[in-house]
Amino acid sequence: MNTQSNTYTFLYAAIMVVIVAAVLSFTSLSLKDRQNANKEIEKKQNILRAVNVASTPEDAVELYDKFIVEAIIVNSEGEVKSNDKSETFKVDLKRENKKELTERRLPVFVFKNEGIGEKLIIPVRGKGMWGPIWGFISMESDRKTIYGAIFDHKSETPGLGAEIANADFLAPFKGKQIFNQAGMFTSLKLVKGTASNNPHAFDAVSGGTVTSKGLEAMLQDNLSSYEKFFKSSKK
Repeated sequence: MNTQSNTYTFLYAAIMVVIVAAVLSFTSLSLKDRQNANKEIEKKQNILRAVNVASTPEDAVELYDKFIVEAIIVNSEGEVKSNDKSETFKVDLKRENKKELTERRLPVFVFKNEGIGEKLIIPVRGKGMWGPIWGFISMESDRKTIYGAIFDHKSETPGLGAEIANADFLAPFKGKQIFNQAGMFTSLKLVKGTASNNPHAFDAVSGGTVTSKGLEAMLQDNLSSYEKFFKSSKK
């Protein structure tokens, strides 16, 4: 074959594309199990962070198994539909949030430690300015007071919306309340200024208004789904 011809060039390029695609596909498949394992470890670390338990990739699984004593799935009526710990961990909140409220499977992780007692950990997921935001909220035994919170994002602007993942932004969520004194669900409202004296509000990220509003909507949409469960499981 004439190596200077257009036919040769086309065939050579097509063969190289097929070879490269095959190599990339093989690499992706061979690393899939490891990638999934890393995602599971990261999720367990984030669940533990919601109750201020530090972990590493090396000890996250051990600490999760030690402190997360139960994991259940409830519905919007507050009824327990499954107590399979493995099944609860695998619930895809992105998929569940697309369903009607009455059809959603709502995960609840139960943390117990002699030093700080029992906490409920609730996953949350929503939309920021440029992509998804997510996190975990831990609740005190009264089921209305937040014990801890962690949030993360895919592509929020560094120095602005991305601040929702920083410790200084997360710390004030401790002690906030999602029910008022009359027992009505309030969630947490976004304020511009200071929310230090308001137990039902949080401060907006400076320069990150859209992300802050997305966070407010995420908390409202996700936590309200658990309203009946919080009331029925209150201690």
